[in-house]
Amino acid sequence: MQRSSAERMKVACTLLAESERRYLLYQLADDECATIEGLIDQIAAWEEGVPEDEVPKGTRQTLYISLVHNHLPRLADYEIVDYDLRSGDVVLAEGFEDVKPILEQFKQTEEVPEIRERPPL
Repeated sequence: MQRSSAERMKVACTLLAESERRYLLYQLADDECATIEGLIDQIAAWEEGVPEDEVPKGTRQTLYISLVHNHLPRLADYEIVDYDLRSGDVVLAEGFEDVKPILEQFKQTEEVPEIRERPPL
């Protein structure tokens, strides 16, 4: 289904309002593909402000549930990512190009210095 530019912009802003979705996309923009577990480790570390190996187990479990039941399906509905729960693989899809410019703007305002310092998407 073709969406107007205004509709794509509205959808992108709505989707990117959630930090977990932005963090997921920042990581995928660098790697183009990842595993759910790898994404959880990085997203949780950014959210907690600690190294990946210091993220509490409960935080990882909560984030897994959130990614699998909320964030990944929403991003997949708009063809921004594709994922396979059986293999755990997550990849960028064609729709990523629609949100990429807005994601870059969000990146410049993130509180996590490591995110702001990353190369352009």
